[in-house]
Amino acid sequence: MSSAKPYNISKLEVYEAWKLVKANSGAGGVDGETIESFEANLKNNLYKIWNRMSSGCYFPPPVRGVEIPKPNGKMRLLGIPTIADRVAQTVVRSRLERHLEPIFHSDSYAYRRGKSAHDAIDVIRKRCWKFDWVLEFDIKQAFDNIDHALMLRAVRKHSSEPWITMYIERWLKSPIVVSGEEKARERNCGTPQGGVVSPLLFNLFFHYAFDVWMQKTFPNNPFVRYADDGLVHCKSKAQAQMLLVAIQERLRECGVELQDAKTQIVYCRDQNRRSDSEKTHFTFLGFTFRERLSKSKEGKYFSSFSPAISRDAAISIRRKMRTWKISRWTDATLEMISLKVNAELRGWWNYYGRFTKSETKCVLNHFDKILTRWALRKYKSIRSETEARNWLGKIARREPRLFVHWQFRGVT
Repeated sequence: MSSAKPYNISKLEVYEAWKLVKANSGAGGVDGETIESFEANLKNNLYKIWNRMSSGCYFPPPVRGVEIPKPNGKMRLLGIPTIADRVAQTVVRSRLERHLEPIFHSDSYAYRRGKSAHDAIDVIRKRCWKFDWVLEFDIKQAFDNIDHALMLRAVRKHSSEPWITMYIERWLKSPIVVSGEEKARERNCGTPQGGVVSPLLFNLFFHYAFDVWMQKTFPNNPFVRYADDGLVHCKSKAQAQMLLVAIQERLRECGVELQDAKTQIVYCRDQNRRSDSEKTHFTFLGFTFRERLSKSKEGKYFSSFSPAISRDAAISIRRKMRTWKISRWTDATLEMISLKVNAELRGWWNYYGRFTKSETKCVLNHFDKILTRWALRKYKSIRSETEARNWLGKIARREPRLFVHWQFRGVT
């Protein structure tokens, strides 16, 4: 650390930031530099970042804009910083996160260490047993519409180091260069998805725009927020309708608004709650909550409002399985196929199999149908689907660990 520099940033901080950037890998930014090429001149590159940041003369380059398809068919614009800029952002994020993490609301789950989507789903599941109604909402283009002035006010509130606010302001205003467009897009609001510091800034903005406001204004209505997806538990439909209006007004004051198509009021119908309502299910983070047949510890069946893999997620998984075109892999063995697909099968099981395992197992069983067609093409001695299923069944009983989903036969 140099006493001659106006800002107290250590070389160790920059190096630790680089290690995090390298571990996350990812594509390069507008300069085309990759992780490998940056590392080839690592000492010099890191020194430049440290020298400029600690001197106050670090100016981020434009962000590379990349459009990716969303599940609804629309496009989402990601902003990819350069490798060097990712290192600089990580330095700031690490400093600022120390101050922000302790003050964030316990029911904010996205982009936080020690919290996960599963934690959010589990909390929702338990609260749906206590509250009859749910207000589910989605904030429209939340990353793109964050008010810079409000954002910077919140940053200043939690950081006494002026260089943090200065660099965040520069990142907020960095233009986006989109392939095929002649001019870079200037920005006067929003923080680009894809930036290292963006998720932390996003949570800080909505900590004040929603979380703190909800806790003060409606303390008896617990909520869950996962980035721009939110859910509030209510005692009655009238209360949910009142809350919807209040939340709409609050978010408008902060420069954002709800997405009508993804905002709804839902009745948590189950064995003990039988009132009529046109909406009795909702989907959150890939899980659909609705009335389902459940089994108690005593072995008794009852109707419960609970989560399981959503229909859209199940369709997406089956579609991805078909893209593997495994029936054409006639030169491969089952062992070779398992090496290629088990990582993805395990990822699906680990995420969707957390709740109502039997429904996730049913979805993954579709892969056995694909293996059946593969066996029919590979082995001429197998003459029917029934024979192929029986052959695979014997192997599954003999080698249950060959494929991830074979290990969970009979789960409920």
